[in-house]
This record gives sequence, C-alpha cells and structure tokens, in this order.
Amino acid sequence: MSKTAYTNEEIKRAAHNVRKRVLGLCIDRGGCYLTQACSSAEILNTLYMRILNLGPSLGNPDAQRFPGVPGPENMNYPKGSLYNGFDYANPDYTRDRLFFSCCHYAVVLYCSLVECGRLGEKAIEKFNVDGWNMEMIGAEHSPGFENTAGSLGQTVSIAAGTAHAYKLKGHTGRIFCMLSDGELQEGQDWECFNMAAYYNLDNFIVVADMNGQQLEGWTKDQMNNEPLIDRLRAFGWEVQECDGHDIDAITRAVDTPHPGKPLMVLCRTHPDQGMPIISPLMPKHFITVNDAVRESYTRFYENM
Repeated sequence: MSKTAYTNEEIKRAAHNVRKRVLGLCIDRGGCYLTQACSSAEILNTLYMRILNLGPSLGNPDAQRFPGVPGPENMNYPKGSLYNGFDYANPDYTRDRLFFSCCHYAVVLYCSLVECGRLGEKAIEKFNVDGWNMEMIGAEHSPGFENTAGSLGQTVSIAAGTAHAYKLKGHTGRIFCMLSDGELQEGQDWECFNMAAYYNLDNFIVVADMNGQQLEGWTKDQMNNEPLIDRLRAFGWEVQECDGHDIDAITRAVDTPHPGKPLMVLCRTHPDQGMPIISPLMPKHFITVNDAVRESYTRFYENM
C-alpha cells in the first residue's frame, strides 16, 4: 500500500528520481520521451502524492505479459489478468479518478507509480519490451491508464463524460484529466470544453503540462492557442495558471474554488527542467541517444 501523505521534499525527490529513471531508460533503449519527464515530473507526482484522494492500489505491481490486440490466437487470455488505471487508483465513487490523456508520457506515469508505491520497481525493466504491458505509448492495458489515450483516443471527452455521469448519479468523487499543451490544438478538446461548461461540471479538473512544445516544434509556431486563459474563460471555465515545477503552487491552483464550473490548471513548465544536457536540443519531442552522445549522457546520469 502506498503512503497517504508526503512532504514537499519527498515529492521533489520523487520528481528527481523520475527524471533519472527516464534518462537511464533513454540511454539503455536508445531513446525515450525524456523532455516530457523533465516538464511533468512535479505535476504528476504532486497529483499522486498530494492532491488525489485515492484508495490503495489493487493493480499488479509487476509487469505483465500482453499478447497484443485480441484475435483468434489469444481470445482465451485469462479474464482479469490485466489491470488498468482504475485498479492502480482503486477509487470508489467517493474518491478521485485520473484519466491520463498524454499517452506518450507513459514512462513518466510508470515511474511516478513506482515512486508512490503503486507499481514495483522491477516492472520498469520491461519498459518498451515486446510482449509486455509497459509500452512506450500507453493504452488501457498499461499501468495507470484507463483507456487508449491521447486526443485521438478522446480521453478528455471520456473524462468529462465520466464527470457528467458522476453528477447525474450523485457520486462525490472528482474526475481529473491530465493532458499536454500540444493536445489543446485538437478540435475535439474544445468541443469537450464547451460541453463541460454547459453541464456545469464542477467535479471536473483538467491539469495541463504547458511545456510549450509539440511534435513539430514550439506550439506557438504551429497553431498558437494564446491567449489561452481568455479563451478558456470565454468557454465558461475557471482557469488557474501556475509554475508547474512548484509543488505548493500546483496544489493551490487545483484547490481553487470553482462552483458551477470545470477547472483548468495550466502548469507552465520547461522541457529541459533538471536536464541541462538536453537544453541545446529544445524543442524536442523525442530524445535519441546514439553513440555520439551516449558517453556524455551516461556521465550526467551517474552524477545526478
């Protein structure tokens, strides 16, 4: 069972450990979504270790075999032998629930689950290994994920629909959704934002990692969403902006009263936070470690 209360120092240490674990995987596997770990480590660990009201994990702490997309050869895969995000949070309907939309942040989520005791440390060894559920792009069979995620998976809309169902049924738990700022350039997100405000979903909280980059470069150079605060407020949302590397600032922003409105927390972050060795590469959606840089990256890792 994971702890129920963590100090700021413990959360800071967890965020540091997440970055180090992901860098180690990046070196070992030849590449990884390292900048996402740099930007979101404090956000995710503050959610799991400070903000979310979760029950003890029921998820398997070990990596699990995954046969792939169901087909004739694996239709008899034992029912219940795979766990999803609901199990690792174990919420009853009075507790919080986190839908994780930024599926390419999967490694950050796995490592954060390790830090708060919801996933075993050895499970990380199976990260991005064929035949296991610790995939680089997380899906509903991956630890911490409730659904095939991302904007194409319409996670924010699934989360809002769940919040609406909770309201209709009188459930008191809050529904959280974490996404990245690149996703805010997707049209279906804004359809969801419109709906969530229309139905007064004040049990719905979206936390966004605003690291300023997406697959093709800086978000501002692709399809600039600014002034984002004004746009979201025009849609009927309560909006708070904070330093996404400041644990207390994240906590205060999420605790903002928002009766009758959904809440958006925009966490401004840096994609090279704690990792100056990658600063010259920014913006960079995926970090590749080849023979030219492996020695310098390894030396940095050993001194972290």
